[in-house]
Amino acid sequence: MMYAWEQNKETVVTWLTDRNFGAIRAWLQEQNAVDIAALIEELPEVHHTAVYRLLPKTIAAEAFAYMESDTQERLIRAFTDRELAAVLDELYLDDVADLLEEMPANVVKRLLRVTSPEDRRTLNQLLRYPENSAGSVLTTEFVDLKADMTVAAALRYIRTYGPDKETIYTCYVTDSNRHLQGVITARELLLAHETDRIGDRMQTNTVSVVTTEDQETVAGLFARYDLIALPVVDSENRLVGIITVDDVVDIIQQETTEDIEKMAAIIPSDKPYLRTSVWELFRSRIPWLLLLMVSATFTGMIITAFESALAASVALTAFIPMLMGTGGNSGSQSSVTVIRSLALDDIRFGDLFRVLWKECRVALLCGAALAVATFVKILAVDRWLLGTAVTLPEAAVVCVALFITVLIAKLVGCSLPMFAKRVGFDPAVMASPFITTIVDAISLLVYFGVASHILSA
Repeated sequence: MMYAWEQNKETVVTWLTDRNFGAIRAWLQEQNAVDIAALIEELPEVHHTAVYRLLPKTIAAEAFAYMESDTQERLIRAFTDRELAAVLDELYLDDVADLLEEMPANVVKRLLRVTSPEDRRTLNQLLRYPENSAGSVLTTEFVDLKADMTVAAALRYIRTYGPDKETIYTCYVTDSNRHLQGVITARELLLAHETDRIGDRMQTNTVSVVTTEDQETVAGLFARYDLIALPVVDSENRLVGIITVDDVVDIIQQETTEDIEKMAAIIPSDKPYLRTSVWELFRSRIPWLLLLMVSATFTGMIITAFESALAASVALTAFIPMLMGTGGNSGSQSSVTVIRSLALDDIRFGDLFRVLWKECRVALLCGAALAVATFVKILAVDRWLLGTAVTLPEAAVVCVALFITVLIAKLVGCSLPMFAKRVGFDPAVMASPFITTIVDAISLLVYFGVASHILSA
Protein backbone atom coordinates (compact mmCIF):
# COMPACT_ATOMS: atom_id res chain seq x y z
CA MET A 1 0.00 0.00 0.00
CA MET A 2 1.34 3.43 -0.96
CA TYR A 3 0.21 6.49 1.00
CA ALA A 4 -0.54 9.91 -0.48
CA TRP A 5 2.58 11.47 0.99
CA GLU A 6 4.76 8.76 -0.61
CA GLN A 7 3.22 9.39 -4.01
CA ASN A 8 3.69 13.17 -3.75
CA LYS A 9 6.99 13.38 -1.86
CA GLU A 10 9.04 14.25 -4.94
CA THR A 11 6.42 16.77 -6.04
CA VAL A 12 6.59 18.50 -2.65
CA VAL A 13 10.39 18.62 -2.87
CA THR A 14 10.09 20.21 -6.33
CA TRP A 15 7.63 22.79 -4.98
CA LEU A 16 10.06 23.58 -2.16
CA THR A 17 12.92 24.01 -4.62
CA ASP A 18 10.76 26.31 -6.78
CA ARG A 19 9.50 28.10 -3.63
CA ASN A 20 5.92 27.34 -4.70
CA PHE A 21 4.58 27.55 -1.15
CA GLY A 22 1.02 28.17 -2.27
CA ALA A 23 0.84 24.77 -3.95
CA ILE A 24 2.30 23.08 -0.85
CA ARG A 25 -0.19 24.82 1.46
CA ALA A 26 -3.12 23.83 -0.74
CA TRP A 27 -1.95 20.21 -0.90
CA LEU A 28 -1.36 20.01 2.87
CA GLN A 29 -4.90 21.21 3.60
CA GLU A 30 -6.25 18.06 1.99
CA GLN A 31 -4.00 15.61 3.87
CA ASN A 32 -4.35 13.67 7.11
CA ALA A 33 -2.26 14.81 10.10
CA VAL A 34 -0.61 11.37 10.36
CA ASP A 35 0.47 11.46 6.70
CA ILE A 36 1.75 15.02 7.07
CA ALA A 37 3.92 13.97 10.01
CA ALA A 38 5.31 11.06 7.97
CA LEU A 39 6.01 13.35 4.99
CA ILE A 40 7.90 15.93 7.08
CA GLU A 41 10.06 13.20 8.63
CA GLU A 42 10.98 11.84 5.19
CA LEU A 43 11.91 15.23 3.76
CA PRO A 44 15.48 16.58 4.08
CA GLU A 45 15.91 18.19 7.52
CA VAL A 46 16.46 21.60 5.99
CA HIS A 47 12.81 21.65 4.84
CA HIS A 48 11.13 20.50 8.08
CA THR A 49 10.48 23.91 9.60
CA ALA A 50 9.40 25.49 6.32
CA VAL A 51 6.80 22.81 5.60
CA TYR A 52 5.50 22.81 9.17
CA ARG A 53 4.94 26.57 9.08
CA LEU A 54 2.77 26.12 5.99
CA LEU A 55 0.35 23.86 7.85
CA PRO A 56 -3.13 25.15 8.74
CA LYS A 57 -3.44 25.81 12.48
CA THR A 58 -6.26 23.27 12.71
CA ILE A 59 -3.94 20.33 12.00
CA ALA A 60 -0.44 21.67 12.80
CA ALA A 61 -0.44 20.60 16.46
CA GLU A 62 -2.02 17.24 15.65
CA ALA A 63 0.65 16.51 13.05
CA PHE A 64 3.33 17.58 15.54
CA ALA A 65 2.03 15.02 18.08
CA TYR A 66 2.51 12.18 15.56
CA MET A 67 6.16 13.00 14.81
CA GLU A 68 9.19 11.18 16.21
CA SER A 69 10.94 12.84 19.13
CA ASP A 70 14.05 13.86 17.17
CA THR A 71 11.91 15.67 14.57
CA GLN A 72 9.91 17.35 17.34
CA GLU A 73 13.11 18.53 19.02
CA ARG A 74 14.40 19.94 15.75
CA LEU A 75 11.19 21.91 15.23
CA ILE A 76 11.08 23.14 18.83
CA ARG A 77 14.58 24.56 18.50
CA ALA A 78 13.50 26.39 15.33
CA PHE A 79 10.26 27.78 16.81
CA THR A 80 9.93 31.20 18.36
CA ASP A 81 8.45 31.26 21.86
CA ARG A 82 5.17 32.47 20.39
CA GLU A 83 5.04 29.59 17.88
CA LEU A 84 5.96 27.09 20.58
CA ALA A 85 3.27 28.38 22.93
CA ALA A 86 0.70 28.10 20.13
CA VAL A 87 1.64 24.47 19.46
CA LEU A 88 1.54 23.50 23.15
CA ASP A 89 -1.78 25.25 23.60
CA GLU A 90 -3.32 23.03 20.90
CA LEU A 91 -1.84 19.77 22.23
CA TYR A 92 -3.62 17.67 24.83
CA LEU A 93 -1.78 17.68 28.14
CA ASP A 94 -1.01 13.96 28.05
CA ASP A 95 0.76 14.52 24.71
CA VAL A 96 2.69 17.43 26.22
CA ALA A 97 3.70 15.21 29.16
CA ASP A 98 4.96 12.56 26.73
CA LEU A 99 6.88 15.28 24.89
CA LEU A 100 8.56 16.45 28.11
CA GLU A 101 9.70 12.90 28.87
CA GLU A 102 11.37 12.62 25.46
CA MET A 103 13.16 15.97 25.32
CA PRO A 104 16.58 16.91 26.77
CA ALA A 105 16.68 19.08 29.89
CA ASN A 106 17.34 22.40 28.14
CA VAL A 107 14.37 21.87 25.81
CA VAL A 108 12.12 20.86 28.74
CA LYS A 109 12.96 24.11 30.55
CA ARG A 110 11.91 26.10 27.50
CA LEU A 111 8.70 24.11 27.08
CA LEU A 112 7.71 24.67 30.72
CA ARG A 113 8.55 28.36 30.44
CA VAL A 114 5.95 28.95 27.72
CA THR A 115 3.15 26.92 29.36
CA SER A 116 0.60 28.49 31.67
CA PRO A 117 0.97 28.01 35.46
CA GLU A 118 -2.19 25.89 35.56
CA ASP A 119 -0.98 23.58 32.78
CA ARG A 120 2.44 23.40 34.44
CA ARG A 121 0.89 22.14 37.68
CA THR A 122 -1.07 19.49 35.79
CA LEU A 123 2.01 18.41 33.84
CA ASN A 124 4.06 18.11 37.02
CA GLN A 125 1.37 15.85 38.46
CA LEU A 126 1.29 13.66 35.32
CA LEU A 127 5.07 13.33 35.32
CA ARG A 128 5.10 12.17 38.96
CA TYR A 129 3.12 9.02 38.24
CA PRO A 130 5.16 5.78 38.02
CA GLU A 131 6.40 4.81 34.58
CA ASN A 132 4.07 2.47 32.66
CA SER A 133 1.24 3.12 35.11
CA ALA A 134 -2.31 4.22 34.34
CA GLY A 135 -1.48 7.67 35.71
CA SER A 136 1.40 8.09 33.26
CA VAL A 137 -0.88 7.70 30.21
CA LEU A 138 -4.08 9.42 31.37
CA THR A 139 -5.42 12.73 30.09
CA THR A 140 -7.10 15.31 32.30
CA GLU A 141 -9.19 16.70 29.45
CA PHE A 142 -12.53 14.94 29.79
CA VAL A 143 -16.20 15.89 30.16
CA ASP A 144 -17.58 15.53 33.69
CA LEU A 145 -21.29 16.04 34.39
CA LYS A 146 -23.40 16.22 37.55
CA ALA A 147 -26.17 13.80 38.47
CA ASP A 148 -28.76 16.57 39.00
CA MET A 149 -28.24 18.01 35.50
CA THR A 150 -30.97 17.56 32.90
CA VAL A 151 -30.06 16.08 29.54
CA ALA A 152 -30.62 19.48 27.90
CA ALA A 153 -28.25 21.15 30.36
CA ALA A 154 -25.66 18.42 29.84
CA LEU A 155 -25.78 18.87 26.05
CA ARG A 156 -25.33 22.63 26.42
CA TYR A 157 -22.36 21.99 28.73
CA ILE A 158 -20.78 19.61 26.20
CA ARG A 159 -21.24 22.11 23.35
CA THR A 160 -19.51 24.78 25.44
CA TYR A 161 -16.58 22.83 26.86
CA GLY A 162 -16.40 19.75 24.61
CA PRO A 163 -14.21 21.22 21.84
CA ASP A 164 -11.24 21.35 24.23
CA LYS A 165 -11.70 17.81 25.52
CA GLU A 166 -10.03 14.67 24.17
CA THR A 167 -13.35 12.86 23.83
CA ILE A 168 -17.03 13.66 24.27
CA TYR A 169 -18.36 10.23 23.37
CA THR A 170 -18.10 9.04 26.96
CA CYS A 171 -18.93 11.45 29.79
CA TYR A 172 -18.38 10.84 33.49
CA VAL A 173 -20.64 11.85 36.35
CA THR A 174 -19.01 13.18 39.52
CA ASP A 175 -20.20 14.79 42.74
CA SER A 176 -19.00 18.10 44.18
CA ASN A 177 -15.83 16.39 45.52
CA ARG A 178 -15.02 14.76 42.14
CA HIS A 179 -15.98 11.27 43.34
CA LEU A 180 -16.87 9.07 40.36
CA GLN A 181 -20.59 8.23 40.41
CA GLY A 182 -21.31 6.88 36.95
CA VAL A 183 -20.88 7.13 33.20
CA ILE A 184 -23.14 8.13 30.31
CA THR A 185 -22.43 8.03 26.58
CA ALA A 186 -23.20 10.63 23.94
CA ARG A 187 -25.53 8.12 22.30
CA GLU A 188 -27.59 7.81 25.49
CA LEU A 189 -27.74 11.59 25.82
CA LEU A 190 -28.94 12.07 22.25
CA LEU A 191 -31.64 9.42 22.61
CA ALA A 192 -32.86 10.57 26.03
CA HIS A 193 -35.60 13.13 26.65
CA GLU A 194 -34.33 16.65 27.33
CA THR A 195 -35.95 16.80 30.75
CA ASP A 196 -34.47 13.50 31.99
CA ARG A 197 -31.97 13.75 34.82
CA ILE A 198 -28.42 12.51 34.22
CA GLY A 199 -28.53 10.59 37.50
CA ASP A 200 -31.49 8.56 36.21
CA ARG A 201 -29.86 7.72 32.88
CA MET A 202 -26.22 7.06 33.89
CA GLN A 203 -24.67 3.63 34.42
CA THR A 204 -23.40 3.19 37.95
CA ASN A 205 -21.44 -0.06 37.52
CA THR A 206 -18.45 1.82 36.10
CA VAL A 207 -15.21 0.04 35.31
CA SER A 208 -12.27 2.12 36.54
CA VAL A 209 -8.60 1.80 37.53
CA VAL A 210 -6.41 3.54 40.09
CA THR A 211 -3.54 5.74 38.98
CA THR A 212 -0.88 3.19 39.99
CA GLU A 213 -2.36 0.30 37.99
CA ASP A 214 -0.01 -1.21 35.41
CA GLN A 215 -0.73 -0.07 31.85
CA GLU A 216 -0.79 -3.67 30.61
CA THR A 217 -3.73 -4.33 32.96
CA VAL A 218 -5.41 -1.24 31.53
CA ALA A 219 -5.08 -2.62 28.01
CA GLY A 220 -6.61 -5.89 29.20
CA LEU A 221 -9.66 -4.05 30.57
CA PHE A 222 -10.23 -2.31 27.23
CA ALA A 223 -10.19 -5.67 25.47
CA ARG A 224 -12.38 -7.37 28.09
CA TYR A 225 -15.11 -4.72 28.25
CA ASP A 226 -14.84 -3.27 24.68
CA LEU A 227 -14.18 0.23 26.03
CA ILE A 228 -13.33 3.40 24.15
CA ALA A 229 -12.38 5.27 27.35
CA LEU A 230 -11.58 4.27 30.92
CA PRO A 231 -11.77 6.50 34.02
CA VAL A 232 -8.74 6.70 36.30
CA VAL A 233 -9.35 7.41 39.98
CA ASP A 234 -7.19 7.98 43.04
CA SER A 235 -7.26 5.93 46.24
CA GLU A 236 -10.42 7.78 47.38
CA ASN A 237 -12.32 7.18 44.10
CA ARG A 238 -11.88 10.77 42.94
CA LEU A 239 -11.79 11.07 39.16
CA VAL A 240 -8.29 12.10 38.10
CA GLY A 241 -8.46 11.58 34.35
CA ILE A 242 -9.32 9.15 31.58
CA ILE A 243 -7.43 6.84 29.24
CA THR A 244 -8.68 6.72 25.65
CA VAL A 245 -8.51 3.87 23.17
CA ASP A 246 -5.88 5.57 20.99
CA ASP A 247 -3.50 5.53 23.95
CA VAL A 248 -4.28 1.86 24.56
CA VAL A 249 -3.33 0.98 20.98
CA ASP A 250 0.08 2.53 21.69
CA ILE A 251 0.30 0.61 24.98
CA ILE A 252 -0.48 -2.70 23.28
CA GLN A 253 2.11 -2.04 20.59
CA GLN A 254 4.71 -1.05 23.20
CA GLU A 255 4.03 -4.04 25.48
CA THR A 256 3.97 -6.51 22.59
CA THR A 257 7.24 -5.17 21.21
CA GLU A 258 8.80 -5.33 24.66
CA ASP A 259 7.68 -8.95 25.16
CA ILE A 260 8.98 -9.99 21.74
CA GLU A 261 12.36 -8.39 22.47
CA LYS A 262 12.58 -10.08 25.86
CA MET A 263 11.61 -13.42 24.35
CA ALA A 264 14.44 -12.98 21.86
CA ALA A 265 16.90 -12.13 24.67
CA ILE A 266 17.18 -8.45 23.76
CA ILE A 267 17.01 -5.55 26.21
CA PRO A 268 13.84 -3.63 25.24
CA SER A 269 14.18 -0.32 23.41
CA ASP A 270 11.54 2.33 22.69
CA LYS A 271 13.15 3.47 19.41
CA PRO A 272 12.13 2.26 15.93
CA TYR A 273 14.65 -0.11 14.36
CA LEU A 274 15.86 2.25 11.62
CA ARG A 275 16.34 5.05 14.17
CA THR A 276 18.38 2.88 16.51
CA SER A 277 22.13 3.14 16.09
CA VAL A 278 24.41 0.13 15.66
CA TRP A 279 25.97 0.86 19.06
CA GLU A 280 22.55 0.88 20.77
CA LEU A 281 21.60 -2.42 19.12
CA PHE A 282 24.91 -3.89 20.26
CA ARG A 283 24.35 -2.77 23.86
CA SER A 284 20.82 -4.20 23.90
CA ARG A 285 21.91 -7.61 22.64
CA ILE A 286 25.35 -8.35 24.03
CA PRO A 287 24.46 -8.72 27.77
CA TRP A 288 22.03 -11.56 27.11
CA LEU A 289 24.33 -13.17 24.55
CA LEU A 290 27.18 -13.18 27.09
CA LEU A 291 24.92 -14.61 29.79
CA LEU A 292 23.57 -17.34 27.52
CA MET A 293 27.05 -18.13 26.21
CA VAL A 294 28.39 -18.59 29.74
CA SER A 295 25.38 -20.68 30.78
CA ALA A 296 25.80 -22.83 27.66
CA THR A 297 29.25 -23.90 28.90
CA PHE A 298 27.40 -26.30 31.21
CA THR A 299 26.49 -28.38 28.18
CA GLY A 300 30.17 -28.58 27.27
CA MET A 301 31.04 -29.65 30.80
CA ILE A 302 28.41 -32.42 30.63
CA ILE A 303 29.73 -33.71 27.30
CA THR A 304 33.28 -33.67 28.70
CA ALA A 305 32.17 -35.61 31.78
CA PHE A 306 30.73 -38.37 29.57
CA GLU A 307 33.57 -38.35 27.05
CA SER A 308 34.54 -41.96 27.81
CA ALA A 309 30.95 -43.12 27.25
CA LEU A 310 30.87 -41.36 23.88
CA ALA A 311 34.14 -42.98 22.90
CA ALA A 312 32.64 -46.39 23.58
CA SER A 313 29.60 -45.62 21.39
CA VAL A 314 30.58 -43.03 18.79
CA ALA A 315 27.25 -43.36 16.93
CA LEU A 316 25.45 -41.63 19.81
CA THR A 317 27.37 -38.41 19.15
CA ALA A 318 25.55 -37.83 15.86
CA PHE A 319 22.18 -37.62 17.62
CA ILE A 320 23.15 -34.96 20.19
CA PRO A 321 22.16 -31.93 18.00
CA MET A 322 18.80 -33.53 17.15
CA LEU A 323 18.08 -34.32 20.78
CA MET A 324 19.04 -30.86 22.06
CA GLY A 325 17.18 -29.09 19.26
CA THR A 326 13.99 -31.07 19.74
CA GLY A 327 14.09 -30.54 23.49
CA GLY A 328 14.63 -26.79 23.09
CA ASN A 329 11.83 -26.50 20.54
CA SER A 330 9.44 -28.46 22.79
CA GLY A 331 10.19 -26.23 25.76
CA SER A 332 9.82 -23.09 23.64
CA GLN A 333 6.39 -24.18 22.41
CA SER A 334 5.10 -24.57 25.96
CA SER A 335 6.74 -21.41 27.29
CA VAL A 336 5.42 -19.18 24.49
CA THR A 337 1.90 -20.60 24.88
CA VAL A 338 1.92 -20.04 28.64
CA ILE A 339 3.49 -16.56 28.38
CA ARG A 340 0.79 -15.49 25.96
CA SER A 341 -1.95 -16.91 28.20
CA LEU A 342 -0.47 -15.08 31.20
CA ALA A 343 -0.41 -11.83 29.22
CA LEU A 344 -4.08 -12.28 28.28
CA ASP A 345 -4.93 -13.19 31.89
CA ASP A 346 -6.30 -16.55 30.71
CA ILE A 347 -4.32 -18.37 33.39
CA ARG A 348 -2.96 -17.49 36.83
CA PHE A 349 -0.45 -19.08 39.18
CA GLY A 350 -3.31 -20.93 40.89
CA ASP A 351 -3.80 -22.82 37.62
CA LEU A 352 -0.26 -24.23 37.77
CA PHE A 353 -1.25 -27.87 38.36
CA ARG A 354 -3.94 -27.74 35.68
CA VAL A 355 -1.38 -26.37 33.22
CA LEU A 356 1.21 -29.00 34.24
CA TRP A 357 -1.34 -31.81 33.83
CA LYS A 358 -2.38 -30.57 30.40
CA GLU A 359 1.21 -30.09 29.19
CA CYS A 360 2.14 -33.50 30.63
CA ARG A 361 -0.49 -35.19 28.46
CA VAL A 362 0.55 -33.15 25.42
CA ALA A 363 4.19 -34.08 26.10
CA LEU A 364 3.37 -37.78 26.33
CA LEU A 365 1.67 -37.66 22.93
CA CYS A 366 4.39 -35.54 21.31
CA GLY A 367 7.19 -37.56 22.89
CA ALA A 368 5.71 -40.87 21.79
CA ALA A 369 5.13 -39.63 18.23
CA LEU A 370 8.65 -38.23 17.97
CA ALA A 371 10.22 -41.36 19.46
CA VAL A 372 8.43 -43.63 16.98
CA ALA A 373 9.31 -41.34 14.06
CA THR A 374 12.95 -41.26 15.19
CA PHE A 375 13.11 -45.07 15.50
CA VAL A 376 11.71 -45.48 11.98
CA LYS A 377 14.13 -42.86 10.69
CA ILE A 378 17.13 -44.62 12.29
CA LEU A 379 16.14 -47.95 10.77
CA ALA A 380 15.12 -46.66 7.33
CA VAL A 381 17.64 -43.88 6.78
CA ASP A 382 20.63 -44.26 9.09
CA ARG A 383 21.00 -48.06 8.94
CA TRP A 384 19.64 -49.08 5.53
CA LEU A 385 20.20 -46.04 3.28
CA LEU A 386 23.29 -44.45 4.84
CA GLY A 387 24.76 -47.63 6.25
CA THR A 388 25.53 -46.03 9.63
CA ALA A 389 26.50 -48.54 12.28
CA VAL A 390 23.65 -47.85 14.70
CA THR A 391 22.68 -50.86 16.79
CA LEU A 392 19.15 -51.48 18.03
CA PRO A 393 20.16 -50.77 21.67
CA GLU A 394 21.64 -47.44 20.54
CA ALA A 395 18.45 -46.64 18.64
CA ALA A 396 16.51 -47.47 21.80
CA VAL A 397 18.73 -45.07 23.77
CA VAL A 398 18.00 -42.23 21.36
CA CYS A 399 14.25 -42.83 21.32
CA VAL A 400 13.83 -43.26 25.08
CA ALA A 401 16.01 -40.20 25.77
CA LEU A 402 14.01 -38.18 23.23
CA PHE A 403 10.72 -39.18 24.87
CA ILE A 404 11.93 -38.22 28.36
CA THR A 405 13.52 -34.99 27.11
CA VAL A 406 10.30 -33.80 25.44
CA LEU A 407 8.36 -34.57 28.62
CA ILE A 408 10.76 -32.65 30.87
CA ALA A 409 11.17 -29.79 28.37
CA LYS A 410 7.45 -29.14 28.15
CA LEU A 411 7.01 -29.22 31.92
CA VAL A 412 9.94 -26.84 32.40
CA GLY A 413 8.71 -24.60 29.58
CA CYS A 414 5.23 -24.20 31.05
CA SER A 415 6.20 -23.87 34.72
CA LEU A 416 9.10 -21.40 34.62
CA PRO A 417 7.06 -18.48 33.19
CA MET A 418 4.39 -19.04 35.84
CA PHE A 419 6.96 -19.05 38.66
CA ALA A 420 8.53 -15.91 37.16
CA LYS A 421 5.15 -14.18 37.19
CA ARG A 422 4.60 -15.30 40.77
CA VAL A 423 7.82 -13.69 42.06
CA GLY A 424 7.31 -10.48 40.09
CA PHE A 425 9.51 -11.05 37.01
CA ASP A 426 8.29 -10.59 33.46
CA PRO A 427 7.36 -14.08 32.16
CA ALA A 428 8.64 -13.10 28.70
CA VAL A 429 12.19 -13.41 30.04
CA MET A 430 11.57 -17.15 30.44
CA ALA A 431 11.22 -17.64 26.70
CA SER A 432 13.09 -19.40 23.95
CA PRO A 433 16.80 -18.63 24.63
CA PHE A 434 16.55 -19.12 28.40
CA ILE A 435 14.41 -22.25 28.19
CA THR A 436 16.60 -23.70 25.42
CA THR A 437 19.75 -23.27 27.50
CA ILE A 438 18.22 -25.09 30.46
CA VAL A 439 16.72 -27.86 28.33
CA ASP A 440 20.02 -28.41 26.48
CA ALA A 441 21.74 -29.32 29.74
CA ILE A 442 18.83 -31.48 30.87
CA SER A 443 18.64 -33.31 27.54
CA LEU A 444 22.32 -34.25 27.72
CA LEU A 445 22.01 -35.52 31.28
CA VAL A 446 18.98 -37.60 30.28
CA TYR A 447 20.73 -38.86 27.13
CA PHE A 448 23.84 -40.05 28.87
CA GLY A 449 21.87 -41.40 31.83
CA VAL A 450 19.69 -43.52 29.55
CA ALA A 451 22.74 -44.65 27.56
CA SER A 452 24.51 -45.74 30.73
CA HIS A 453 21.54 -47.86 31.84
CA ILE A 454 20.67 -49.45 28.50
CA LEU A 455 24.11 -50.01 27.00
CA SER A 456 25.67 -51.28 30.22
CA ALA A 457 22.85 -53.79 30.75
